[in-house]
Order: sequence, then structure tokens, then C-alpha cells
Amino acid sequence: MALGAMQHWLLRVTSLIDHAEREHPTREIVSAWADGSVTRTNWQEVARNARRMAQALEAGGVGRGERVATLAMNHARHLTAWYGACGMGGVVHTINPRLFPDQLTYIVNHAEDRVLLYDALFAPLVEKMKPHWPTIETYACFDPPAGWSGDVAFEEWLAPFDGDYRWAEGDERDPCGLCYTSGTTGNPKGVLYEHRSTILHAMAEVSPDVMGLSARSVALPIVPMFHANAWGLPWAAPIAGCKLVLSADYRPERMCALFRDEGVTHSAGVPTVWIEMIAFIERTGADLGPLEQVVIGGSAAPRAMIEWLRARGIAVGHAWGMTETSPIGTIGAPPANWGEMDEAAQVAFISRQGRVPFGVELRIVDDEGRVLPRDGEASGRLQIRGPWVVQRYFKAEEDAVDADGWFDTGDVAILHPDGTMQITDRSKDVIKSGGEWISSIELENAALGFPGVLEAAAIGIAHPKWDERPLLCVVRKPGAEVCPDALRAHLAGQVAKWWLPDAIEFVDDLPHTATGKISKKQLRERFTGYAFAGTEAMTGRD
Repeated sequence: MALGAMQHWLLRVTSLIDHAEREHPTREIVSAWADGSVTRTNWQEVARNARRMAQALEAGGVGRGERVATLAMNHARHLTAWYGACGMGGVVHTINPRLFPDQLTYIVNHAEDRVLLYDALFAPLVEKMKPHWPTIETYACFDPPAGWSGDVAFEEWLAPFDGDYRWAEGDERDPCGLCYTSGTTGNPKGVLYEHRSTILHAMAEVSPDVMGLSARSVALPIVPMFHANAWGLPWAAPIAGCKLVLSADYRPERMCALFRDEGVTHSAGVPTVWIEMIAFIERTGADLGPLEQVVIGGSAAPRAMIEWLRARGIAVGHAWGMTETSPIGTIGAPPANWGEMDEAAQVAFISRQGRVPFGVELRIVDDEGRVLPRDGEASGRLQIRGPWVVQRYFKAEEDAVDADGWFDTGDVAILHPDGTMQITDRSKDVIKSGGEWISSIELENAALGFPGVLEAAAIGIAHPKWDERPLLCVVRKPGAEVCPDALRAHLAGQVAKWWLPDAIEFVDDLPHTATGKISKKQLRERFTGYAFAGTEAMTGRD
């Protein structure tokens, strides 16, 4: 069989940093450190230091395919570590410092990490965990403070090396990254990314209908590099050659200052981040500078949040994805008839989780595996497949997909005729009442549109007649009074009558996972044994 006559150009992530170094060498990379200081470098320097790090790893005996771990927030040295580890043929393993000690023990030992690079902020955690991490031979601190007497400083570790290094060669299907899921049941599962899958994902990400990055963009991810690769932005940014602003401090006052001072045009983060930002801005009168576009994902964005941002001229891309999808699965890009839609229709469109970029396919199925129609009404288990979707978890013996390559996401969704996808719940969080499903997400988002509500979470509580009924847990904004009857009346105008919660409980806080999402598991544990008023009589109890 005759082959084509085009060049065989392997898709390896080192080509990303090579491109940025060659075509956008002086474009800034800004690091806002946890101690309040700010340092500046550029793509050329990051590329050179990545080569020096590759030399250091090889000198330390790290081999091809072996794992190099990071326990760090967002900054240029962390970015250097990504490209340095991948550049010598290793695998960068980003560790979430918010995990419990037993989880940290498991994932490092499961990954068999050889090297750990960490922020001084996490030094106490590292010292505590060292006895439990027997595979790690080299520790280095990214940002040691003055008088540091601990592990070798990152800059000192690189000092003997000049950067005269040729990237390791290999197949584009070689592994380059490892992230572990933050699952609430069982041990975390490792997702092993490939050079090829990472580049395809990055190329999709810079496109206008995803994150719309260009050389003129200034991107600030308010999502840690240990959380699904900061949603792929550190891989996508060098394609565009954009300015990258990386911060280790997500406090609203720090974020607003960076948005303004650095001229940030593009950002991305989970809803809880934007809730805090909005509350801070409303309280202080701060602003977001020249911000043009934000991507919100991780959990559903409340309609009120989308409206608040749009009212300030900021375009909103509502995204869905997971560690297993690198993570972008869908994003809410405007459709062809966007200009013909009124404000309400545009907000309703953006409130869905968007459409797939090229390379990804979605479908929904019922509990028997039958494919359901894309009619905007049928609701089923969401499945996905594509070149940046997991095939098999790290070290697993069996594939995580079916015979046709479909991965079950664990989400429940609706697919609309226009191609948009709408998450209605996680399969484990959906409230099943009288044989019908109540979307906890829609109930929560309706509550978040009521004045004075800071956060809301709905969970199913056992009911003797209906199996489950919704309990709505609400956190008030500081100083706000929220009348339960008024909130219930507001909800009555937003959701079906039978969806209305049987009780509203006001709480001081809601539990969150290591990635900032509300933990329904912990919330259900908090309300173990809870009973709605009057249900005792229905069960014959005293």
C-alpha cells in the first residue's frame, strides 16, 4: 500500500515549547508567589531551563518512562518542570497537596515516583510523608526562603547544567503525564496522558470556539496545575505564544490585582472561585481589568453567575470535562445564530455545558445501555470517546471503555438537537423521588439566583413514601438575611413544584473536595439520620 508524501512529524510535547521559544521568545511568563512577590521570565528562558532540568534528571539516573512528581502551585518553575520531565522522556506526575495522607501515600507509591519537586509552602507535608514514599530518591524545593536548610533548591539543582541538550526522541504514543482522579470511593485512579493526546487536546483548546487564545492573549488560570493539568492551559499557551500569568495565591484581592496589573484577557476556574471573586468585587468595588473571556467548569455554573459576568462585558464559556478527558469534553461556544438570539436565549444556551470540539463524540444511554435520542428531553448516562479520552487506567488490567471505545463518565445528561450537552447530575447524586429524577444541579443553581445565597447544595434524604426527597443546604452571604419562605417562593418560579425541597437548612459552610467542588458525599454523611418533619408518623414510629 502506498504511503502519502507528507513529512512524518511526531506529535511530542517538546514541540510546543520549541515553538514558543522560537516564535515568541520574549513573551512574558509571570509568577505571583505565595509570599506576595512577583517574578518574570519568558518562553525562551523556560525552554532553556527545561533542557537544564532534563540534564539534571538524566544525571540523577531517571530513565525513560519513569515518573517525576510535583507538589506545587502555579509558577514558571513548575512549568519548567513539566517540559523538563517530558523532554528527557519522563512522565510528569502532578500531585494534589489537598489529598489526605493515605491518598498521598497510595498515589506516590502506585506511581513509583523517582523525584519530587515541591513548593516551600508544602515542606511540612513533604517531611511528614517522606517515610511513606520509599521510591522517591531526589527531593528539590522550587522556592526555598532565605536561610533554608532543607532539600536542595531547584535553582541549585540545575546550576551544574548548561541547557545544551537535545530532547529525547520517541513515539508520539509515549506517556508524558500522569494525573490521579479525586474519586470519592476507593483508591484514586491514574490517568496516563500521551504526547499525542496532549498535543491534540492543546490544539483544540486554542481554537476560537474553545478558549480562543492568540499571541495577544494574556491568560491566567485560576485552577491549579495539579488539577487536570490546569485544564491544559500550560500545554496550549505556547501554541499561541500568549502571555501566561501564574499565581500560587487565589485570594480574590490578589486575583483582582493581577487581572488589572497584568492586563489579563482570558481566565478559567471553578464556580467557587468566581463566587468568591464576585462577592469581593461587590463588597469592595474592585474590578477585573480588561478581562474578555472566562471559562467556568468543574461543576455547573449558576445562571446568576453567568448573567453577572455578561453584564460586565465578559464572555462566558461553560465547560465540562474530567481528568479522564484531559480534561476538555465540551464548551459553550456561541452557535451560528448567536446574533439572532435575545439575552435570555443566550444565557439559557451558555447555562448548558456546551458542544464538543472536533475529536470528541458524546452519547447518552439508559440503564440497559440503549442509546437515547438527542432530542433535548431524554436523560441518560453520559458517555464519551475521542483521542484525548482515557482508554485504560494506569496499571489497570482491563480497559475502562466498552468494546466500541465509549467511556462512561458517571454523569447524567441531556443532549439537545443543536448539539449542546446539559449535565443534570452525577449519577450518584441524582435525587430519585417517586420513580422520577430530580436534578440537584438545577435546584442548586436556582437557589444561587436568590439574593443573599452564597452557596447551595441539594442532597436526597430517605423518605418512606417517595424513596428520596430533596434537602437544600444553604450558606448565606456575610451579613445577609435569607427568609426560607421567600427562598421557597423563588424556587417555585424556577423549578417544577414537585422538585421543591422538603426542607431548607442554613449551614455555616459546605464541605469541598480537594479540587474545590462541593462534596455531596461528606454532606450526606453530615446529615446521616436526618428526617423530614412528619415522616415519623408515616413509618409508624413514635
